[in-house]
Amino acid sequence: MTQAGETAAERPPLFGFIRNPQDFFGALALVVFSVIAYWASSDLPGMHGIQFGPGTAPRLFIGLLIFVSLGIMLHAVIVTGPKLERFAIRGPLFVTAAVFVFAATIRSLGLIPSSFLLVVVSSMATPEMRWLETIVWGAILAAFCAVLFPYALNLPMPLWPGY
Repeated sequence: MTQAGETAAERPPLFGFIRNPQDFFGALALVVFSVIAYWASSDLPGMHGIQFGPGTAPRLFIGLLIFVSLGIMLHAVIVTGPKLERFAIRGPLFVTAAVFVFAATIRSLGLIPSSFLLVVVSSMATPEMRWLETIVWGAILAAFCAVLFPYALNLPMPLWPGY
């Protein structure tokens, strides 16, 4: 436990060797994510001679992410940094829920209502959410998507239910 006037340099290392637990455990989470991504892409074929396969780029990026994460973990062992803070579940929960709501409604409701719902649900991730600003921003984003995807990018997307 840290005392009120104690600085990070005076705090004893976590587990005897981790001097920057916030960076260490963040990087550890990225390593775990990378291992899961590698497992998920394991059935994709890789390189054949000099030709890239569909699994080549994901494995390259996974390898880079692991390399960078291990570097951050090493830095966290050497350099003193901030202690672990409380983890808030509200933000990740509502952002993930917004993605699921969008995925569940895009085919049945169309692009405009789905993108509006995406903004509304994801805005609940913060306690500072204001309804008027959220509705205005949702309408602006839905209008932008309605122009961008079917017209500017020429993607066949239904804008409304039954459209």
